[in-house]
Amino acid sequence: MAIYAIGDVQGCFDELLVLLDKIRFNPKQDQLWFAGDLVNRGPKSVEVLRYIKNLGDRAVVVLGNHDFHLLAVSHGSGKKLRQDTLQPVLDAPDSDELISWLRHRPLLHHDEMIGFTMVHAGLPPQWNLSEARQYAAEVEALMRSDGFGLFLEVMYNNLPDIWSDDLKGFDRVRFIVNCMSRLRYCDQAGRLALEYKGAPGSQPDGVIPWFDVSGRRSADESIVFGHWSTLGIGLRNNTWSLDSGCLWGGKLTALRLDSEPEWFQVACDSVCLPV
Repeated sequence: MAIYAIGDVQGCFDELLVLLDKIRFNPKQDQLWFAGDLVNRGPKSVEVLRYIKNLGDRAVVVLGNHDFHLLAVSHGSGKKLRQDTLQPVLDAPDSDELISWLRHRPLLHHDEMIGFTMVHAGLPPQWNLSEARQYAAEVEALMRSDGFGLFLEVMYNNLPDIWSDDLKGFDRVRFIVNCMSRLRYCDQAGRLALEYKGAPGSQPDGVIPWFDVSGRRSADESIVFGHWSTLGIGLRNNTWSLDSGCLWGGKLTALRLDSEPEWFQVACDSVCLPV
């Protein structure tokens, strides 16, 4: 069985099929890990959701910020943005089924056999893997409960910006979600700097990519993540970045995980550029 992690698809369904053909994906025996942001900005979010959902346990998905945005918009808690391409999902005859499936996806996935962990964005330096798994499970339980809509109503906020074991309620949930679905930069103390989105070197002094923080407690873990198209793909401090900007006319990337890590990419057509 081969295991491939794939970066942000964001509705670029045609490119996904080309990539799966390139890696010779066999749905009877291989497994795909999707690093979040299945939807939005690209033209075929419905097709992406249906295809991956129909793979069943041959696909593992973690939630990204655009996936959370779709959940919020579908619940009436999120404001539709000009660049969004979510309406076809909302209008689809199987919309409720797709939305329900999406909100039951995890925030973090760990495979002890191959020793890899997947999250959409990142982990703050204060957390080790065991703690990160525990905190992800807290959010997953909420998202799968009748109370998930209450969180979606207060989700859009950058605070609190630093972890404390004393955080409770929606402040605690929001910090966990912001880290796992939005994190790029923080300071050495782990204070989130969510407003900075550019490539490393564009941020102000004292602001560091999350994977470069000295003393990061997850530093011994092999982590794959997406979310950061301006970073590009690569291996940095035991983390593999997967988002190569397909949506922006870049490439869609897969990384084989079950053997010596190997990269695969396909070019993305201009049809995938945001409208």
